[in-house]
Amino acid sequence: MKTLSQTWFAEGFIDFELKKYTLLAYLQEVNSCFNENKLYPQLADVIFHYNNMVRFRENKKFLQEHFPKKLTGIEVEKLQLLYEQMIEDDELMEELENIIQYAAGEMKTSIKNGTEIYEFVEHKILIEPVGLVPLDNKEGYFFLSTGTTKSTLVYHYRLSIFEKHDEQFRAIKTACIAEWQRSIVNTYENMKYSLIKEKKELPNPAVYTIEAALSFPLEETLLPIAKRCLVRYISAA
Repeated sequence: MKTLSQTWFAEGFIDFELKKYTLLAYLQEVNSCFNENKLYPQLADVIFHYNNMVRFRENKKFLQEHFPKKLTGIEVEKLQLLYEQMIEDDELMEELENIIQYAAGEMKTSIKNGTEIYEFVEHKILIEPVGLVPLDNKEGYFFLSTGTTKSTLVYHYRLSIFEKHDEQFRAIKTACIAEWQRSIVNTYENMKYSLIKEKKELPNPAVYTIEAALSFPLEETLLPIAKRCLVRYISAA
């Protein structure tokens, strides 16, 4: 995947046409992936670059406060130095403003396209528990499948809570542990029973089915969205 550096818009020679070419080459690859219904990591990447760029224009301190894990100390220092140098140069700042304004518009269009695909996939996903769900559902399994196939991917999941800027967020870690075929005999309930027999470490696990009505690219789209949907489903339970 073609990538942009985190400070691409303010690096090197600040020239509108040069930066425009760099941006369009990047977005061409992003949009090509979106045309194939492949969302990740492209959607998250373009959203990060959009926020990074706009916040730099609005407030040079924002990056240090809100992106400590995305930007190293050296990169933050570089951005602040660039900002301080440019703010004294009206012509340079005007060129940078033109670059950011143009890039923001182009990125917003790509983000909109990606978000529409995300929402479409999300609406095609149905989550249901298999049997009774224990009170502690932070760890368990889910069966991932599409309506067009009997093949079922079995995942182990574990939820964790972390804090960022005085807010709590839930993260999910998953691992694919098997691929089974559903049938009249091998139902979701039978699969759950098999898991309990094989995985003694979770004698009473929470188990969910996640079914998508249509087929989508697994790693790039279906799995990331399914994981987000499951976190929201469990959190709302």
